[in-house]
Amino acid sequence: MQPLLEMRAISKTFPGVKALDNVSMSVAEGEIHAVVGENGAGKSTLMKVLSGVYPAGTYDGEIHYDGELAEFKSIQDSEARGIIIIHQELALVPLLSIAENLFLGNEIAVKGCINWHETTRRTRDLLARVGLSDAPTARVEKLGVGKQQLVEIAKALAKDVRLLILDEPTAALSESDSAALLELMLELKASGVTQIIISHKLNEIRKVADTITVIRDGATVSTMHAKKDEITEARIVRDMVGRDMAARYPDRPRRAGPMLMEVDNWTVRHPDFPDRFTIRDVSFNVREGEVVGIAGLMGAGRTELAMSIFGRSYGRDIQGDVRMRGEPVRLRNVSEAIAAGLAYVTEDRKSLGLILDDSIQRNITLANLNAVARNGLLNEARETQVAEGFRKSMNIRAPSVFAKVMNLSGGNQQKVVLSKWLFSGPEVLILDEPTRGIDVGAKFEIYGLINDLSAQGKGVVMISSEMPELLGMCDRIYVMNEGRFMGELTAEEASQESIMSMIVTHNESTQ
Repeated sequence: MQPLLEMRAISKTFPGVKALDNVSMSVAEGEIHAVVGENGAGKSTLMKVLSGVYPAGTYDGEIHYDGELAEFKSIQDSEARGIIIIHQELALVPLLSIAENLFLGNEIAVKGCINWHETTRRTRDLLARVGLSDAPTARVEKLGVGKQQLVEIAKALAKDVRLLILDEPTAALSESDSAALLELMLELKASGVTQIIISHKLNEIRKVADTITVIRDGATVSTMHAKKDEITEARIVRDMVGRDMAARYPDRPRRAGPMLMEVDNWTVRHPDFPDRFTIRDVSFNVREGEVVGIAGLMGAGRTELAMSIFGRSYGRDIQGDVRMRGEPVRLRNVSEAIAAGLAYVTEDRKSLGLILDDSIQRNITLANLNAVARNGLLNEARETQVAEGFRKSMNIRAPSVFAKVMNLSGGNQQKVVLSKWLFSGPEVLILDEPTRGIDVGAKFEIYGLINDLSAQGKGVVMISSEMPELLGMCDRIYVMNEGRFMGELTAEEASQESIMSMIVTHNESTQ
């Protein structure tokens, strides 16, 4: 049977970088085809070539779609053929309604006037198809990320999608929302919609994909078919990183030293609703050389806790005490938190952790400009020297430290954020979802860095929604739910079952 899509010997070059090198891929009609690889391997670039973001003439090779040579000059060209891409950063307008978003640029109109009755009717039908019961008039900003992802898919269905491309569709979703999205993908497949999914979550790939193409360093490495090949995570990882990974989490000796940071009776009110407590009476501690995890479901208050401690970046009417090496410290703002020896690596690196339009060099030194300045003047030679040192030690893949951060892969962006905070010289690093949206190879590098920090006597607080990650990396784990700590588990006591048991027991006791 003739494939719906063939990409033949696709090559794409940016200044100083060959992003794609003779990549070929064939997608059968009606299948779910996964494209996997490390950050920077070229997956998103390949999809941008396919969807017309990088138009014909800017790359070498051929695209054959539905048996014909296709030369898409724009996104509009590819969408006219039923190829719709949903990027990792959702392209919805928060202040518009669901209906307005679904038909934005694709309005149902007669003589220039929008037919709102028909728009609303079709919106209800599309929402029902993706499993949403929200009103068409509901504003998108009021929806959770999981629902927004489904609205994006409904928007694609409104354009008579034939080939749907999903770039990291579950990266920001909870486990339940991710499961619902995967089920929807299988339903769309049953209805004849061909899909390409880019994801780092290999368990999800194995659940839904009929075919898996692995890309490494801009080239096709392998293609596996679920019906005839034995597909294991170990095989996928080996092809992605070019080597066997004996362990997902690197070993390190567990040697906790003297007490480093203590937080006592930390209470935080919601910034917009002062009668609502976000954090209640939370106490915890971190010792030298420890990696301490905070586990919990989405909305448990983990990020709010971290941000409120880091210079009161979140909340109001904050009460409680923080001691560093036994001495009380004042954390009234971010500058005082940095001076006290704290660093916070945000879960949202693109909005809160980086200046995307600026260079690697400027981002790395941003939190500690005094160290690269003299008499109030920036020493650019020193700044370049510092940034170059981190580029090498952190293995940041970029042509130079002057490259803009927006052009880096997710894993390399995360390394820039970590470099920025390491340059501030912290004693305790709070890492909020430090491996979100990055591949297994980059994750292993981040884990190695965490172990190095531990060996240097730093304290690490690790917030993660991936329980295997916490279990593989942490000396102790605090379990959080609804703004409170439910309990503490040692590495020996901790398991996915024991963590969930603490959460479920609390939920049952409050009903």
